[in-house]
Amino acid sequence: MTIEAAQLSPPSRPNRKRRIRTAGAVFLPLLMATLTVQALEVNIDPHADLLYRQALPLLEQADIQDDSASPLRTAHGDPELSRQGQAMARTLPTAVALLKKSVALGHPVAQYRLALYYTTYLPAGQIADAACPLLEASLSQGFAPPALAIAHWCSPYNASPAYREALAAIPSMATLYAAYYPQPASHLACSRSRPQGLEMQWGRQRDYQAEVYRLLGELDPSQRQVLWRKAVDINGCVAARQRLTSHR
Repeated sequence: MTIEAAQLSPPSRPNRKRRIRTAGAVFLPLLMATLTVQALEVNIDPHADLLYRQALPLLEQADIQDDSASPLRTAHGDPELSRQGQAMARTLPTAVALLKKSVALGHPVAQYRLALYYTTYLPAGQIADAACPLLEASLSQGFAPPALAIAHWCSPYNASPAYREALAAIPSMATLYAAYYPQPASHLACSRSRPQGLEMQWGRQRDYQAEVYRLLGELDPSQRQVLWRKAVDINGCVAARQRLTSHR
C-alpha cells in the first residue's frame, strides 16, 4: 500500500488520518532499510584538524565583521565600516590559507568551509568550478552541510545516483561529525528565518539531517511523503511541511 492509495476514498475523516499514519508506519522501516548503508571509512588527519580549528576563530571574526552590512562592499564614506572592512580583509586571507592547508590533507569540514567561502565571495560564473569539487569531496566523506550547496550549484551531479547515495550515507556518519556543529549555510530551507545579504544561517546537526531528508524526498518521488515527514519529525522542517500540505 502506498500513501496515495491510503488517501483514496476514505470512509470518514478520522479513518483517513488513521490510514495515513498506518501507511507511514509501514513505509518507514522499508525506507530506513533502503537508506541504510555501511558507514564510510573516514579518517581525519590530526594535523588537518588542527589547521581547521586554527582557522575557526578567524572565520568567526570575519563573520562578525561581515554581519555589519557587508563592510567590504558598502564601506564607502563610513569610517567605522571602512575599519571593519579592513579588519576582515586581514582576517579572511589568513583563515582561507589555513583552510587550504587543511583541505590539502583531505579534511572534509575544511573542504566545506573553503567551498562556502568561494560561494560567498567569488563571482557567480566562477563558483561551480571552484566550489563543487570541494563540496562533492566533503559530501563523499559523509559530511551533511555540503548537500545544500551542491543542490544549488553543482549540476549535473546534484541529480545523479551518486548524489543520492552520498546523501543516504550521511546518517551513518553522525557520530564522527557531531563535534563539528553548528555549521553555517547560505540558506536552510527547513528554517523559518531568512538570511539577509551575505548573512549565514547556522544549523545544528539535526537541522542538517532534516535538510538531507528533504533533499532525498525531492530526488525520490516514490518515497517523497515519508521522507518529508521524517524531515518534519526531526526539526519541524518548514519547507517539507509546506510540500506535504501542497501534495495532499
